[in-house]
Amino acid sequence: MLLARSRFPVESVLVSEKRLAPLSELLGSAPEGVPVYVVSHQAMKAIVGFPIHRGVLAMGRRAADASAGELLAGLGPGATVLGLIGLSNHDNVGGIFRNAAAFGADAVLLDQTSCDPLYRKAIRVSVGGSLIVPFARAGSGLELVEALLEAGFDVVALSPSGPAPLESCQYGPRTALLLGAEGPGLPAEVLRRARTVRIPMAPRFDSLNVATASGIALYHLMRSAQNALALGPKAD
Repeated sequence: MLLARSRFPVESVLVSEKRLAPLSELLGSAPEGVPVYVVSHQAMKAIVGFPIHRGVLAMGRRAADASAGELLAGLGPGATVLGLIGLSNHDNVGGIFRNAAAFGADAVLLDQTSCDPLYRKAIRVSVGGSLIVPFARAGSGLELVEALLEAGFDVVALSPSGPAPLESCQYGPRTALLLGAEGPGLPAEVLRRARTVRIPMAPRFDSLNVATASGIALYHLMRSAQNALALGPKAD
C-alpha cells in the first residue's frame, strides 16, 4: 500500500532474500532512487527485533499534518468524514481507518486525545488504510465539531442513547459521523452540538465495538450520500 497508493513518500525498503522474487513486480513500482535492501531472514529478524514480520518492511517519510480547516476546505460538495473523539486504542483506530478506506470515506478528523493513525500497530490493523485516507487533528472534541459545522457538514453522532435509528434518518451528501471511545462514549457537550443516532440492537444489549459500529454506519451513510448526489438539488 505504501508503494502503490500511499500519500507519503517512500524512504527505503528492506526485504528478505526469500521474499524478493514474489515481490519483484511491486518493488519495481517504487519511485526511482528508492533503495531496496536485501538481507537474509536471520538479518531481518535481528534488525526488526522480533519475528513478527512478513519479510518486507518499508520506511515512509511523514510530511507536516494539514489543519482540520485545510483538509475540509479541500473536499468536494459531496463528502463523508469521520470524527474520532477520545479514541486511544490503536486497534480501534486502525480498524476504523480500514473501514474508511473500504467504504470510500473522504477524510478522518481526530481530536487531540485520539492516538496516532501512523503508529505501527494502527497502520498494521488498518491494512494500510491510514496511509491512504487523509486525516488531520482538530484540537478538542468541541473544536472538531465546530470545524465540521463551519465547513457546512451535517454532523451526526453515533451513540446507543440516540433517539433515532441510523437507517430512519435522511443524510445529505456532506455528512460527518462522530465516534467516541467504548465505555464513556462521546462527551455530553459534543452530543448537544450534533444530531444523535443509534444502531438498533437486541434488547438488553447495547454495546458494539467502535470499529465494528463504524463499518455498519459507514455502509449506510455512503449509500445515503450516493443517493443524495444522484438525486441532486430539489427544484424550487
